[in-house]
Amino acid sequence: MPGGIGIVDTLIGFAHPDLRAAYAWVTSRTRDPVALDSPVEFLFRDVPDKRMGGVSDPVGATLAEMDRWGIERGMVTVAGGDDGERAVRRHPDRFIASVSVDPTLGAAAITSIARARERWGARAVTLFPAGTSPTVAINDPLMYPVYAACVEHGLPVFCTAGVPGPRLPFPAQRVELIDEVMFDFPDLVFVIRHGADPWPELAVKLMLKWPGLHFSTSGFAPRYYPAAVVDYANTRGADRFVYAGYFPFGLSLERIMTELAPLPLRDEVWPRFLRANALRILGLDG
Repeated sequence: MPGGIGIVDTLIGFAHPDLRAAYAWVTSRTRDPVALDSPVEFLFRDVPDKRMGGVSDPVGATLAEMDRWGIERGMVTVAGGDDGERAVRRHPDRFIASVSVDPTLGAAAITSIARARERWGARAVTLFPAGTSPTVAINDPLMYPVYAACVEHGLPVFCTAGVPGPRLPFPAQRVELIDEVMFDFPDLVFVIRHGADPWPELAVKLMLKWPGLHFSTSGFAPRYYPAAVVDYANTRGADRFVYAGYFPFGLSLERIMTELAPLPLRDEVWPRFLRANALRILGLDG
């Protein structure tokens, strides 16, 4: 992995002093007696939140880790009055705002996109279909006004696809549902989050078909990146492969960067994967 690229991480966050409170919005829906703290804890050997929970300045702690591992900018979710807002306000050159949208809110969801653009300069919309209540599938009609707003505002949508980490039903996130969305919104920039597991081969087929479809690496330690996606990045998909860590929700930056080094990417793919593709997608490439 070449150095000095100035990595752009499209999924980074902040430690929380109370994990149960931080994840209450999803654990209340999982009915999971095992996930006492994090609903995705069972997926990882180590949850960095627990090591950072006592920090007095979560924004400063994340920034220090970014500096340590060569991450120039990180995309964070901003909700108002939270660490995401504080980060964007204090360090606009380091943090990029995104807004999480609940399509069940109807017109209010669309208003939230415009408000986030105006208030925080949001550069992306994020969706978690399996995490809505009730669940709203990727191709559900309730999603369509959100996609239309993204196209109107020139924003990419980062959408979780595949079997979700929390113990929630997965049908809303079946990867084949993306096909219909891309057909109906050919100008939409759609970024798959959390790996499309267990359908990465299908994700590659859809990326070959739809030029607006991309794949981000959140949710996997680098040693487990799907081989089909890495192979695609090394051939026709160098412009569709987008770096996203999972700090501090599930992976430490130390583990991510250590495991990235031996990833078998061609030399010309690294700067696109770690930086250029994200800047282009987010409209920050000049």
